[in-house]
Amino acid sequence: MTGSTHLRELGEFLKHRHGELTPAQVGLPEHAHTQRRVRGLRREEVAELAAISTDYYVRIEQGRLAPSPPVLDSLTRVLRLDGDQRTYAEGLVAQAARAGHRTTPRRSARPTVHPHLTRLLAQLTGTPDIVFGPRLDILAWNPLAAELLCDFAAVPQHERNYVRMVFTDPVMRDIYPDWEDVARTCVEVLRMEAGTNPTDPALTALVGELAVADQHFRTWWAEHRVAHPDFGSKRIAHSTVGELTLDWDTFRYAGAPEQQLVLWSAEPGTPDAERLAALARGTAQGP
Repeated sequence: MTGSTHLRELGEFLKHRHGELTPAQVGLPEHAHTQRRVRGLRREEVAELAAISTDYYVRIEQGRLAPSPPVLDSLTRVLRLDGDQRTYAEGLVAQAARAGHRTTPRRSARPTVHPHLTRLLAQLTGTPDIVFGPRLDILAWNPLAAELLCDFAAVPQHERNYVRMVFTDPVMRDIYPDWEDVARTCVEVLRMEAGTNPTDPALTALVGELAVADQHFRTWWAEHRVAHPDFGSKRIAHSTVGELTLDWDTFRYAGAPEQQLVLWSAEPGTPDAERLAALARGTAQGP
C-alpha cells in the first residue's frame, strides 16, 4: 500500500467537488459569451482562488502531490467542504503520510460483538437497538429492532450488512418511504470508511458486489460524496403499527472502537411513541 492510492482518491474527491460549483457561487465573473468546456469550476480557477499555481493544483488532483496543511485549508475554503468532507480529505492526506512508515493491521472480516454491548441489548427492551461493526455489518440486535425492521436472524451471517440489505432486499425499500435518502447516506458512509480503510478486502468486495447489483449504487459511489452522521431520523412504514418517524442516535464504545450502538426512539407523547410502545408490547408478548 502506497500513499499514492490515498492521494489519487483525494484528487478524484477534489475534482468532483469543484465540478459541483459554479463561478458565480465563488464570486468569479461568468461571462455569457464564454463557452465552458467543463462542468463546474476549472482547475485554473480553483488554483487562483486557493492562491497556488495551476501546476501545483494539477499535481494534487492527479494524485502526485500531497497538499500542505495551509494549501488544504485553502482548498477546503474554496471548495466549500463541510465538516465530514474536510475530515475525509484530511484523513486521506494523513493516511498517505503514514503509508510506508508502518504496517496497517489486517482487520478481521467480522468482529465479535463486545459482551458489554450484548448485555445492554438485553436490558434495553423498550427501544430498538442494533450494534454495527465495520462497513455497517450488523453484529447484534434486540428483538424490538428485528420487529421494527426485519428478522436479521433469517439473513445469512455473511450477508448481514445494512448497506447490502438496503440495496438488495426489496423489504427494505418497502420499509423506508424515503428509501433514496437512506440509500444515499449508506453510500456516503461507506465511501468515508473506504478513505480510512482502503486495504480492507471485505469492503472492496462489498463495493464491487453492490456496484454490479444496483445502478443507483454505481452512480452514487462515483460521486465521491462522504458523510459520517451520528444522529438523525427515519420514516418507517411498519406493516403492523403503521407509519412512524423515529430518531436514531449512535454511541461509539471506547472498548471496541469499530463497534457502535444505534438506538431508535420517539418523542414522548407523540403518536410515534404510542406506535413504538405498541410494537414493544407485542414483542414482549411474543407470537
